[in-house]
This record gives sequence, structure tokens and C-alpha cells, in this order.
Amino acid sequence: MSQPKIVALAGSLRIGSFNKQLIRLAAEDARAAGADMTLVDLRELALPLFDQDIETSGGLPEAAKRFKSLLRGSDGFFIASPEYNSSITGALKNAIDWASRGESDDEPPLVAFRGKAAALCAASPGVLGGLRGLVHLRAILGNIGVIVLPDHVTIPKADEAFDESGKLKDERKAKQVAKLARSFVELLARLRA
Repeated sequence: MSQPKIVALAGSLRIGSFNKQLIRLAAEDARAAGADMTLVDLRELALPLFDQDIETSGGLPEAAKRFKSLLRGSDGFFIASPEYNSSITGALKNAIDWASRGESDDEPPLVAFRGKAAALCAASPGVLGGLRGLVHLRAILGNIGVIVLPDHVTIPKADEAFDESGKLKDERKAKQVAKLARSFVELLARLRA
């Protein structure tokens, strides 16, 4: 059986993002569990803000096509989502919106999302660790046909949670991330079978 293919991304654009650190750790754990991982940086994609006029006049921007193609070619998504004002970031919502758009009349709706699975995690300086944002992300993904793992991991006080090498200081939290990654890879392997 081939390896499950996972696209991993953080919903943050910030270079020093706690969620970028977290998704790198989660991706390492998923790779160790047998997944073929592709790490995507939304900052490098440089997606324009979703505007249907852009789509109408020239179709999907090239960056949106590349991102959508990665999602289509995967079995699922591992997302580390920051919490902005009790929800998800504009950058993450924008990426989802672009990838949800059809490129032809015969393309099935939401082809980059339907039948895929997702695992979620979050890191935040707050005491809830980004939990409120994950509630919104779970709802968005579920509404576009993504099976979302019921378990998730949050990292509270993220500004104190990582060491100089980018590893989690709290071994219990590191084990939770590794367990989530293993569970996700196992689920994808079962869905592929």
C-alpha cells in the first residue's frame, strides 16, 4: 500500500509563527508514522485576496491553481491554525476560498476538499491555545466535505512553549502531537484501503 499523502500548512503568514513551528513538528511526526508530507507556506504562495472579479477576468491565479492542485493530489490536510479574534486567520480562509473554486463547468464541486480528511492543531499565547479558532475551522472544513478528526492538540502559552531548536518543551504536549499525527496517518491509510 502506498503512503498517505498529506499537505501540511500553518494558517499564519508570520515568519516566526508558533503555528509554523507546530506544523513542522506535526509533519515530522506524520512522516515518521509513514506519510508522504508536503509542507506549504501560505506566505510563499502569495495568494491575492479572493475577488470573483479576478476569477471572472482571468480564472484562478497561478498560486491558487498550484495550491488547489496540491490539495487535490493529497489524501488529507494537517493544519496548525492560529486564533485571530476567536476565529481563523484571513490568510487561511482566503486559501480555502481560492481552492474551493471550480476551474471548469465539468469539474465536480469542491473537488480539492470532498472526501479528504484533516487533522487540526493550534498554538497561541493565550491560555486556550487557539481552541476557539479550531471550532470555526472544523465547521468550515466539515461544510465543504472534509472529514475532520475529532481529536486535536492545542498549545497554550505558545510564546513560552518552544525551545531554541523549535521543539516543544513540554514532553506531554509533544507526545500529544505525535499521537495525533499517528492517528491521522492511520485513518488515511484505512480510508485509502
